[in-house]
Amino acid sequence: QVQLVESGGGLVQAGGSLRLSCAASGRFFSSYVMGWFRQAPGKEREFVAAISWSDSSYSDSVKGRFTISRDNAKNTVYLQMNILKPEDTAVYYCAADVTRIAASRAPYEYEYWGQGTQVTVSL
Repeated sequence: QVQLVESGGGLVQAGGSLRLSCAASGRFFSSYVMGWFRQAPGKEREFVAAISWSDSSYSDSVKGRFTISRDNAKNTVYLQMNILKPEDTAVYYCAADVTRIAASRAPYEYEYWGQGTQVTVSL
């Protein structure tokens, strides 16, 4: 069982920055694929970014503005979000895939999820 706890959400003006953190339990964190997803009201959950031990990937909508990273010594994954836009407003979820080695964009391939943290970007 892996527990995930997100933090760092909040209200920010357009053009600003936030850094989300996700602390994970589990002895084998360094082997997990970690992902960030988001869900806006009335929309489906969508892929934002993912990181494995060897690579990372991003959705087209955040590429160049967001950076995913991990600190295996702290069992933590981060999402640095820069140049935020109102359309980035959503609940952001951290997720862990403990069975695969390649970063996936599909939510159904992630077995564990955090409770979510709200990010609101105002004009």
